[in-house]
Amino acid sequence: MPHSHGERRNTRKKLSKKKRERGLSPISRAIQSFEPGEKVHIHIDPSIHRGMPHHRFHGKTGEVKGARGRAYIVEISDGPRQRKKELFIRAEHLSPQR
Repeated sequence: MPHSHGERRNTRKKLSKKKRERGLSPISRAIQSFEPGEKVHIHIDPSIHRGMPHHRFHGKTGEVKGARGRAYIVEISDGPRQRKKELFIRAEHLSPQR
């Protein structure tokens, strides 16, 4: 059997919902808005594929730099050297830092 090297490989636990959370996510998560400079957590919603970041960024915290269309530009520090990276993520996969 050939190996799978797709975008969602090794994500059986990370990109699956709990039993009671299955189905469509609430609309309030999709219509939330963020301002530049605001800190946000990246929490991937597996039921929405558009605007989904790579699973390596799941659980990271970043800062909103701006908006591009319906997505937000989020800057995070990643890797051993803490390099700055810009991600384009939709609001369904973001939650405000409290």
